[in-house]
Amino acid sequence: MQLFAQQRQRVGVVLSGGGASGVAHVGVLKALEQNQIPIDYIVGTSAGALVAAMYASGYSPNEIEAYVLSESFQLMVKGQTESNQQFLFYQDASNASMFNFTISQDSILQKSLPLAFIDPTFLDFEMLKIFGRTSVSVRDDFNQLFIPFRCVASAVETKKSVSFSQGKLNQVVRASMTFPLYLNPIRINGVLYFDGGLYNNFPIDVLYADFQPDFIIGSNVSKNLPPVSERDFFGLLTSMMTTPTNYDMPCMEGIVIEPNTKVGTFDFADVKQAILDGYETTLLQIDSIKKYVSASVDTLELAQKRQQFRQQLVPLKINSVRASSERKQDIPFIRNSILPKYSKLELDSSTLEKRYFRTLASPYFGFVSPVFETGKDTQLLLRLKVNKANAFRVDFGGIMSSRSVNTGYLRLAYRRAGFVGQRLELESYFGKFYGSGKVNYELVIPSRIPISISTYLVLNRWDYFKSFATFFEDVKPSFLVQEERYTGVQLKAPLGNHSLIAANARMFWLDDHYYQTPNFTKEDTADYTSFIGESLRLAYTRNTLNRKQFASSGSFFEVKASYVRGKELTFPGSTSILDDTTSKNHRWLSIQLELLSFPFQKKQLFNWGLHLKSLLNSQSLFANYTASMLALPGLNVLPDLDTYFITAYRSTQYACLGTQLIFSPFKKVDFRLDAYAFLPIIQLVLNEDGTFTYSKPLDGRSLLAAGHVIYHSPVGPVRATLNYLPKYAEPFQFQLSFGYLLFNERAIR
Repeated sequence: MQLFAQQRQRVGVVLSGGGASGVAHVGVLKALEQNQIPIDYIVGTSAGALVAAMYASGYSPNEIEAYVLSESFQLMVKGQTESNQQFLFYQDASNASMFNFTISQDSILQKSLPLAFIDPTFLDFEMLKIFGRTSVSVRDDFNQLFIPFRCVASAVETKKSVSFSQGKLNQVVRASMTFPLYLNPIRINGVLYFDGGLYNNFPIDVLYADFQPDFIIGSNVSKNLPPVSERDFFGLLTSMMTTPTNYDMPCMEGIVIEPNTKVGTFDFADVKQAILDGYETTLLQIDSIKKYVSASVDTLELAQKRQQFRQQLVPLKINSVRASSERKQDIPFIRNSILPKYSKLELDSSTLEKRYFRTLASPYFGFVSPVFETGKDTQLLLRLKVNKANAFRVDFGGIMSSRSVNTGYLRLAYRRAGFVGQRLELESYFGKFYGSGKVNYELVIPSRIPISISTYLVLNRWDYFKSFATFFEDVKPSFLVQEERYTGVQLKAPLGNHSLIAANARMFWLDDHYYQTPNFTKEDTADYTSFIGESLRLAYTRNTLNRKQFASSGSFFEVKASYVRGKELTFPGSTSILDDTTSKNHRWLSIQLELLSFPFQKKQLFNWGLHLKSLLNSQSLFANYTASMLALPGLNVLPDLDTYFITAYRSTQYACLGTQLIFSPFKKVDFRLDAYAFLPIIQLVLNEDGTFTYSKPLDGRSLLAAGHVIYHSPVGPVRATLNYLPKYAEPFQFQLSFGYLLFNERAIR
């Protein structure tokens, strides 16, 4: 809508592209408005399109500044989401994966290469939230916005610059910002679009052709590429994709403001400086502008008209969801997850946001392009263009260590959605110390509260080495080998975005081979204990930690209640004090509780955490001391404890309390101290004659600690660690490692 009488001088503003440096346009608009310079038309491309569209939609420069300085904007440009938009239900169980890639079912290579550096989910929703209602309210006519607006994008197939005067505002702005390989392209009315700055990075021609203003104010933070070297791959690629732009003013009735900013294209952390640079540069040219622009606008009147414009927008009430996809099978899952077809419910802004991000947290969709349309009874219809995820995903990872615990990790997953979601996973760990294979099939029933049903088969093998060999060194015969096989069914449901409840029923077959003395030879035979049975478990988990290992913010709370029943058969070896085979039936209940919390959630130089872990277990005794200890869960408050078999840190009932002290002098670098007090309530004690008894309460209490220097690389932690384990034969253990020390779940321990 036009705000000012047509007889006065008409002023048009054009904003260039430029990535993070383009945020300087906010400072330009701020200075113009503070000095009462009227703006009748506005045109933008790329980053300039976002700023121009927000201004055209009735946002003041101060409101735009507040947004680009917000955490939401920073998350958007990084391809991340806010913590309250994450959904634990769809997250993978913690594993040793370090990087992954996906493979299309249709084409192994052609459709499998990634087209984007960041995940566009949060950005697409932010564009919908900012512009969706406005677009519907003006019937997708950009001339009817608060300030008439044009947006420039680049058509991929025709290699032409396209100016949008109508359409879904959030879509065209998203298209204009789609820098190749940073964001994936989107399709509008069958045409694929990329960044508007590729072919027209300063669209003065669009402003002049569409609006014929009396005076033009240009804000430009870009320039054409300098000549590139024939050995500069990215420079050559960029040069091939872009067309040189004329940044000069084509007429006398105009002025170009060029903010002197050093903020780079992707330096989004420095947008505050870019705004200041744009503001100060514009103030230096205000007098020159006023020589040509005699009219002025009352800022109070402008604010009132903005308020009136925004009050007339349609309310955000959604009573229908429609979806389209190349695969029609995808549609029922995504629609039923947000709002089923025949539901009479109405979604407000907060409910929509919650269900939208919950749905897109699932592994079945690549990205979704959302728009609002006019629905029934003045309500909105949410239309979603669904792009399927590649059907196959491959994960690699593991750990490389100076100790003999080197382990590789590989997972292959196939996932598809229809009326239900389905996922089939094949997973393997392989190494001298630990080997595992897992097959898991999951079926997800979509609804407001989705339900997961899965069945699995797991084989684990743990081989604790007597020596401290390196990865390539031969080792002596192992003194203890644990083998597990278990299969079961799991039922899982969310209790919130960050919490879930899971019920497991499984059958297990456990085989332990061990010596009860360190003095054995190659000719000796090991004791063998078999334990076969069933277990039931109910677990509640809440997790907001920022990392799957060595977290420094967020919290974790878990409580597990288990019932175990089975039959033990123990066959004595040549070093056993027993001569006869032992057969026993066992059944017990156990409750395990763990709490890890970092009170300070924001990034800072120092942080500390509180960690509590406790176990109450009514487990009966096995045939001998070692067999009894092997059936108990080991203490694993320090990651490396999982790689040791230390009987002093195993107990049927215990409490362990510790703290994490974290100093982060550099980005992604932590100096960390983990210190714990282990308090065994009831513990088994081995007597000199080979028999075993219960100790006195709290006997065997101990302190343990670990100091780390950790670099959190993009694929996994690189660390130097000194563990202090006073109950071990050699209390101080130093190691260097790269990767994650994480394993598949144990059968019962």
